[in-house]
Amino acid sequence: MPWRVIAHGEHVWHVDALAERRPHAAAWQLVLAFRSATAEPRQRFLAPFPLEATSKSALFIQAERIPDRQLVDLLADRLA
Repeated sequence: MPWRVIAHGEHVWHVDALAERRPHAAAWQLVLAFRSATAEPRQRFLAPFPLEATSKSALFIQAERIPDRQLVDLLADRLA
């Protein structure tokens, strides 16, 4: 089950939120995974999002506050 479902143009996209921590880093970074649900051929990609926290739970709590419009804008920039 996707974390969010957004629409861009005529297509539906599934978005998942992932936490990544690089070696020797104290903070977790948010990474968004986009997968096309309706476009053919299926597209998928990862996009880092400028959000960090010292714990995964704090990161995901902050991610819940991201408006869908901001996700659509990120998707549009990536597809352009």
